Amino acid sequence: MKLKGLELISMIGKRVRIKAKGRIFEGIVMPSFTGNFVLKLDNGYNVGFKEYEILEVLEESIPKQEVKKLEKIEGLPNVKIISTGGTIASKVDYRTGAVTSQFTAEEIVSEVPELLKICNVDAMLLYNILSENMKPKNWIELAREVYKSLKKYDGVIITHGTDTMHYTASALAFMVSTPKPIVLVGAQRSSDRPSSDAAMNLVCAAKTAVEDLGEVVVVMHGSTSDDFCYVHRGVKVRKNHTSRRDAFQSINSKPIAKVYYPSCEIEWISWRFKRGERELKLYDRLEEKVVLIKFFPGLKPDILEYYYSKGYRGFVIEGTGLGHVSTDWIDTIKRIAEDSLIVMTSQCLWGRICDRVYDTGRYLLKAGVIEGEDMLPEVALIKVMWLLGNYELGEAKKLVKVNLVGEITPTTSY
Repeated sequence: MKLKGLELISMIGKRVRIKAKGRIFEGIVMPSFTGNFVLKLDNGYNVGFKEYEILEVLEESIPKQEVKKLEKIEGLPNVKIISTGGTIASKVDYRTGAVTSQFTAEEIVSEVPELLKICNVDAMLLYNILSENMKPKNWIELAREVYKSLKKYDGVIITHGTDTMHYTASALAFMVSTPKPIVLVGAQRSSDRPSSDAAMNLVCAAKTAVEDLGEVVVVMHGSTSDDFCYVHRGVKVRKNHTSRRDAFQSINSKPIAKVYYPSCEIEWISWRFKRGERELKLYDRLEEKVVLIKFFPGLKPDILEYYYSKGYRGFVIEGTGLGHVSTDWIDTIKRIAEDSLIVMTSQCLWGRICDRVYDTGRYLLKAGVIEGEDMLPEVALIKVMWLLGNYELGEAKKLVKVNLVGEITPTTSY
């Protein structure tokens, strides 16, 4: 028996038992763009069949899971979870077959009962978007919500899509001076997959949120196994792999800590801002007319002229090696540098900028380029947006080389 057209479409989302290749299979019918009959098996994987026999329709629709009530235990720290969407809050949408954000924050917590042994949780849904849809206005709204939550809670966890999580972490690090932990956490695999890292990451994030910490961090898998998570400084971390569970790495610095799983023991690795060390303040202004430009051989300086003509006065250049661009950029840079903030970073990521080694670098410095030290290009972008949003240009040019929240490592170790 082979279904076609509307018959096949009408089966999507139903749980069925079929016979194919001499075996019995059971699962949920998925959309198919090839004409094959596709089942999502209970182990999380999809399998397609050309020839099959439907033996039984077990469920007419996907049953709605009951959301468990969040119970509070006296004496435990109180943590606020703010959900913004992303893979950690995702499962398969059986109408389209795509992975989409569908869980509310409460639903995330109900899937991970271990959280209730670590802290009392209040949860809210601020956004339900994938991280590529994040914009500066979202960072500002999120910073304001975090600021309000820190007045009441012992720590804040933000569930976030991984693709742009390091941008959001940087934005919060500059916008919110915090005496308590602000922990961003995500997942590389959606919660309905057997290889999902969502639950473990969230448990380790909760442990971090109640510890002696007072800054913005990212907590994600530290290896491909379910053995520990790293706690990364929010302005020193980057996603360096498209799909590995240990995709996040600290760049030009060590992770702050290691959280072992399932014991939740924490091992401090490097320096950190401690709980209560800083006063709670909010600086929620960002200048959006800032651009990150990746230089490549042959790229003309016209791109600088274009953005400058559109009113942009913040430029972060991702240069080669120690921080170089073609010499034919120098005249343009000199022309716009007087009323612009131009910061040089490196495509190499590891290491620091030094524009005094080669002639090109010295010419760039003379033209008005400011060395970005060992800042990641994305972090430098956010820092320039924040500086131009809160300070006059002259002061912003001075502060861009100052280590404000741990974004610059004073010395480079090899």
